[in-house]
Amino acid sequence: MANIVIIGTQWGDEGKGKIVDLLAEFADMVVRFQGGNNAGHTMVVNGEQFIGHIVPSGILQKKICIVGNGVVIDPKVLLEEIDSLVSKGLPVEPENLMVSENAHVIMPYHKKIDIAAESIKGINKIGTTGRGIGPCYEDKASRKGIRFVDFIDPEVFKEKLSSILPEKNFILEKYLSDKAVDADIIIEEYSSYSKRLAPFTKNISVIIHNALKEGKQVLFEGAQGTHLDIDHGTYPYVTSSNTVSGNAACGSGIGPKAITGVIGIVKAYTTRVGAGPFPTELIDETGDYIQKKGAEFGATTGRKRRCGWLDAVVLRNAARLNGLTGLAITKLDVLGGIKTLKICIGYEYNGKIIEDMPASIKLLSACKPVYEEMPGWNEDISGIRRVKNLPKTTRKYLKRIEEIIKAPINIVSVGPGRDETIVIKNPFKKLNA
Repeated sequence: MANIVIIGTQWGDEGKGKIVDLLAEFADMVVRFQGGNNAGHTMVVNGEQFIGHIVPSGILQKKICIVGNGVVIDPKVLLEEIDSLVSKGLPVEPENLMVSENAHVIMPYHKKIDIAAESIKGINKIGTTGRGIGPCYEDKASRKGIRFVDFIDPEVFKEKLSSILPEKNFILEKYLSDKAVDADIIIEEYSSYSKRLAPFTKNISVIIHNALKEGKQVLFEGAQGTHLDIDHGTYPYVTSSNTVSGNAACGSGIGPKAITGVIGIVKAYTTRVGAGPFPTELIDETGDYIQKKGAEFGATTGRKRRCGWLDAVVLRNAARLNGLTGLAITKLDVLGGIKTLKICIGYEYNGKIIEDMPASIKLLSACKPVYEEMPGWNEDISGIRRVKNLPKTTRKYLKRIEEIIKAPINIVSVGPGRDETIVIKNPFKKLNA
């Protein structure tokens, strides 16, 4: 039995959606354990693109999918996603999609506060998506949140909303100079959502626990990446939840001993969306080449992603924080055609070499990357399905990544499609290729 956590090792957008979709075939259950609809998972199956935000990627493999208690959920977005999947012929019912009764609900005032608060920050903006994720997590931490178990009970929902709304409207009107929200309008709109979502709302901790007792295999799916973690990322340019592997247990209601492996997703180069330090960022023709060839646009916001060379300091940090047992390299094909590749092996600061990520944003922003150069390749590798058939220089690049992270590469993605993948070792052990 294997229970695997999928984690992004960089600043998100590493291609977790494709890897989860690929590995879901061998799992019995797929669990999303943190984040909200500020994250987008892009999958390409038989040439058709699917972009998910809340529903776990395993839905395409027709697996049991669970949205854990660590996720914050916009009910309107969730229902739109369900309807979209059903319109494509995919069954989405309470039997194969379950939502934790302890997950928190994103409310209209969360989104309004998110957008208005970001707009007044000026040059200090952190690049929030405006989806209400941060304000919802704030309410969760300050014990002012509305959980799904409250949301689906009309009386409890009305009572909680009535006690919360005066404070939110005060903030909107007096501090943010925005319009107040109306309780009756919210109740009317959200009541229709709760009626549809009530059958999906369950005690998912018990459901996952029973599945594990029966020997079922579970795939835990995270959102964003390690360096957007609220505790371990480049704070304050981070998301509002814990994105590291340890949160897979907390965000889904299981004990950590149930987890048997952690696969880190590593994009063959580095990207970042929004503000924040990015030591290896390329603001030149090479960066433009990678951005265009890799179609580096945010799946949720459509924002152009900042692109740069692979950063080994970032990867070593992720390996330690997550306890990586294996790697999945994505978008390797994008680097084809670049004569010389670079890997950042350390940072130079005041004449000294730093090998670990500093917590200080001021210090990190002043760091200069120390590069190791490697020859690139010109060949199109998208049709290759065995590592030994990759160009010699490509294999050397992969080997160097293994040496840096000190974890074996299990999977190599050479294109966006599910079939454009080299599986070296399947972490679920049902199939080794």
